[in-house]
Amino acid sequence: MDREAFENMVEETFERLPDQFRQAIENVGVSVEDYPEEALVVSLRLRSRLDLLGLYQGIPLTSRGTWYGMSPVTPDKITLYQKNIERQCSNLEETAAKIYEVLVHEIGHYFGMSESEIRSAGY
Repeated sequence: MDREAFENMVEETFERLPDQFRQAIENVGVSVEDYPEEALVVSLRLRSRLDLLGLYQGIPLTSRGTWYGMSPVTPDKITLYQKNIERQCSNLEETAAKIYEVLVHEIGHYFGMSESEIRSAGY
């Protein structure tokens, strides 16, 4: 799938999120890359660049103090890794489902959930 089609699928997936979650998300950009950069693979101690489907980078809501936003704040970022997601899927339906799963997982981190809490919730 080309990048534009994948990004459109990500955007459509975001729009399908429950309203209470979608409306609570502020100052977060969602981007798509083919693979994580090698420096990220090393810093996260991954076996391979193929192991990461998505990544949340920012300050989770539960960690934001009263100081947050008192000066300009760069947006948090959720990155989805297209080639890694597609590698696990054999058709468009599976790809859409995997995008939803990864996006919800990373949004869970934005809301302050730990990896184990997200996995316990089914993502």
